[in-house]
Amino acid sequence: MAVTRNVLVTGSTSGIGEAIVAAFARDGHLVGVNGRDEERTSAAVERIRGELGDVRGEIRSVPGDVSTDEGTEAVIGRFPDVDVLVNNAGVYVETDAFDISDDAWRRLFEVNVLSGVRLTRHYAPRMAERGWGRVVFISSESGVFTPREMIHYGMTKAAQLAVSRGFAMAVAGSGVTVNCVLPGPTRTPGAEDFIANAYSGLTFEEAEHEYFTSYRPTSLLRRFALPSEVANLVHYVGSDASAATTAAALRVDGGVIPTIIP
Repeated sequence: MAVTRNVLVTGSTSGIGEAIVAAFARDGHLVGVNGRDEERTSAAVERIRGELGDVRGEIRSVPGDVSTDEGTEAVIGRFPDVDVLVNNAGVYVETDAFDISDDAWRRLFEVNVLSGVRLTRHYAPRMAERGWGRVVFISSESGVFTPREMIHYGMTKAAQLAVSRGFAMAVAGSGVTVNCVLPGPTRTPGAEDFIANAYSGLTFEEAEHEYFTSYRPTSLLRRFALPSEVANLVHYVGSDASAATTAAALRVDGGVIPTIIP
């Protein structure tokens, strides 16, 4: 009989996070959907339930802004113990390198890095006490291949690689693994909005071609990955099957990173 796990996916009201929730829910797990706004989070829960139908586990709304101490405490209060933590909450903003303000640097660090640090600090020791757990940081190919149009975002994604390695060492031998998954360009609502604004007047397919010609010419996939394709790798990393994989940077970047090893 399959074991039912408690799974928390931060930043999961759309895009990659939503796809990760669906992947674990299909296995019958209890999955927490997290977003900053309670109304939007509850709406996402209902949408995912509707899309999955009867083939799912329990899906729970866990609102709270994990980029703040107060929001993190609210999330932990609603979901005090998890077996699988997916630190997916993140933001990105295109800004010229010399125009990024101190506040912008701080905001991206709070959302993209400290959110995962806070939650891992709470949940991972409890996983270790039970002898099983999975922590997954959703980093990015930008953590290795820094984009010139958002270097502050690249900085946070590189920081997640360092943080995950450190936490993996902290729980060594406990049955808990900590890993990073590095998506490449993915067709999320945010990416679709960016494409629509950057290439107005073109069809999505035409804009996609232009994007990979000008912005990500090293891509071997030469298209946006689907959120479900990223979720497939996260689902594996969060399973029993990945027991020997820890402190790893696992790429689902479509070959954007122009090296063999990240």
